[in-house]
Amino acid sequence: MEKRVSFEGKEALFQRVFAYDEDGELIEPYKEVDENALNPLFLAHIGDAYFHLYVRNRLLRFEQSKIDNFHRISAVMVSAVCQAKAYREIEDMLTQEERQIYKRGRNAKSHGTKRASAAQYHASTGFEAILGDLFLKNRHERLNEICEEAFLKIAEEMNNSN
Repeated sequence: MEKRVSFEGKEALFQRVFAYDEDGELIEPYKEVDENALNPLFLAHIGDAYFHLYVRNRLLRFEQSKIDNFHRISAVMVSAVCQAKAYREIEDMLTQEERQIYKRGRNAKSHGTKRASAAQYHASTGFEAILGDLFLKNRHERLNEICEEAFLKIAEEMNNSN
């Protein structure tokens, strides 16, 4: 049975978001993104997607035979619990600006998950906001530096807990 995503007003939302002008061109209301004015939850959403991809790309060096193992390990590594721990481990390497972005993300009003405490969830949101901000500012070298250090800290933690 096929599952479909549905929510009230879906059609109206898509018509509003993906609207066309009289020439048939897609209307983009925001020509540029101002990362400093952007809701930190948007930054976290982008950062979450980036960290998922980063972790999966790194895991390919360790697991290429069993997709189930690959998926399970990546799911744990990108969890709020692991991201919160990773943030604490890498906090000293962050700039003042990155710490400010973390605080914006951490303090943003959001709803947690059952698998993590509220503090862990908010810390992971702050961590993801840093990544999202760096991604949107095209600071890929710094982004990869932070992701790699977080990846190594999470891997170390996972290894020590087994």
